[in-house]
Amino acid sequence: MRARWTARIKNATPGGKSDPYFSTIEKIAKALGVELTDLVAPDNVFKEVNSADKTLMEKLRYLERLEEKERGAFFDLLDALIVKKKLKDNLSNALNLAS
Repeated sequence: MRARWTARIKNATPGGKSDPYFSTIEKIAKALGVELTDLVAPDNVFKEVNSADKTLMEKLRYLERLEEKERGAFFDLLDALIVKKKLKDNLSNALNLAS
């Protein structure tokens, strides 16, 4: 199976050249004692990430594990959504007072 994946990736790149990082991925798979397909199969990667099924505390634990830059981007997005909600509420209240 490993040879099949190697050939598949080589054929998928322009000129049939392999991705220079592919050898690194192979080494990681070998070090972890897993098949290469286990590292690149999206179903396995995202199975545990669906935060819609997690409790708030589980989500906070995932958030704490993010890199600082990613955490900052998350909080920027959260702040923007909160501001949007407050603006909608204030506009709605103002329209109700004007009626």
